[in-house]
Amino acid sequence: MLELYQFEVSQYSEKVRLILDYKGLEYRKIEVTPGVGQVDLYKMSGQRQVPVLKDGETIVADSTEIAFYLDRKYPEKPIIPTDPLKRGQCLLIEEWADESIGIKGRIALIGALNQNPNFRTSVLPKEVPDFLKTLIGAVPGDILSVLGTGAGFGPDAVKEATKALKQDLEALSLILEHQPYLVGDEITLADLAVAGLSIILKQPGGDYLEIPDNLKGKGIPGLADNTAYDAFFLWRDRLYMDYRNPLVSKPSEGDAPTTIDIE
Repeated sequence: MLELYQFEVSQYSEKVRLILDYKGLEYRKIEVTPGVGQVDLYKMSGQRQVPVLKDGETIVADSTEIAFYLDRKYPEKPIIPTDPLKRGQCLLIEEWADESIGIKGRIALIGALNQNPNFRTSVLPKEVPDFLKTLIGAVPGDILSVLGTGAGFGPDAVKEATKALKQDLEALSLILEHQPYLVGDEITLADLAVAGLSIILKQPGGDYLEIPDNLKGKGIPGLADNTAYDAFFLWRDRLYMDYRNPLVSKPSEGDAPTTIDIE
């Protein structure tokens, strides 16, 4: 069986999971515990980032490379068009989505966590005691913004990322109001990439990810709850209903991803 080394909440891991589900491929999720010096993953793949796909003796890192590999190895439900124009459009959108939704979405999410105490505490696991949630929520957003500046998550970076994402969501909504998919009448890698990466903006509402129920359907304030982008998120959710496999049941010891600790 295919093995996907992943973070459950990673938008790039979700992009690959959506591709795997669309193609009807069975796979096992292996949750990589984030940590300094991810030695085991590095030894296996030559890099420390997820996702990484293991198919027998073949190891493939990077969500885009995994998509290309899966389309070559398992071509029954192709996701990369052969028509030159559609292929070019598909690859262009996929690359754009990685850089825009994937990276700018992360910056906007950090900014929302810094500036919105209610949103910040809502993403905490239910197991966190109420008093600790109160303390975390009480940390002034300005302090968090200053701390984030050195890491590229300062107020100016957040503002620019959010502004760009609003333009992107408007453009996607306009396109999808007039055609079923981003590259015409058939689903392609462009659609699967954009839909999967968009979980960082707004989580899908169904039982697709092993996350607390209170986070399902929630996302970055100003983006996830903006009615101007309803066309996009309705399209994304329909795509999920059609192609993403929901969890069979609530996670149990047997159903949850295998976890590897990397220290």
